[in-house]
Amino acid sequence: MFYYISGKLAHLESGVAVVDAGGVGYKLTISGTTYDAMPPNRSVKEPPTVRLYTHMSVREDGVELFGFASETELASFKLLITVSGVGPKAAMSILSLLSPEKFALAVCTEDKKTIAKANGIGPKTAARIILELKDKLMKEHAGEDLSSLAETPAVAITSGTARGKLSEATDALIVLGYSKAEALNALKDLNVDGMELEEIIRASLKKLMKY
Repeated sequence: MFYYISGKLAHLESGVAVVDAGGVGYKLTISGTTYDAMPPNRSVKEPPTVRLYTHMSVREDGVELFGFASETELASFKLLITVSGVGPKAAMSILSLLSPEKFALAVCTEDKKTIAKANGIGPKTAARIILELKDKLMKEHAGEDLSSLAETPAVAITSGTARGKLSEATDALIVLGYSKAEALNALKDLNVDGMELEEIIRASLKKLMKY
């Protein structure tokens, strides 16, 4: 019904934002990530103007409007609530702990422990989230299958397993917003034999942050 709501930030507290748009105060449930993204100037006399992307949840016990500081976080929320057993409350708990980028990284690297740190999320739920979303994230955001990396002299590959890890690592970096060229460049000169997928991605991210 609403794609976003733009107006004055009339009230802000942990988990809740009220946006005055056209004289109507819209109460939105927000994550910790969105709370942290709100403008620092929150004076009553001159409240800042904000834009929150929205999702409306209609249930038997009422209607709730969720607000997100970015379209990326909204997309992550919508993806999370497609997982069996994960409702809006659980999705917001995860997004309060993890930014959309960190959430995508946790899913792509099958980091169950990190996801399970969110309030109300146990290891079984975390495992289900990874199982149901990893392929979706890869398919939606990733580029081509990069098995051709085996032909790139700058990338040290000595086994089929390593080739598969490089392909997954490249897909994960693309999901995190890097281009295919940036991902390939970050993976250059890495001897991935003996490295876990998460280690490969972290090593690549360190290189990307230096550019």
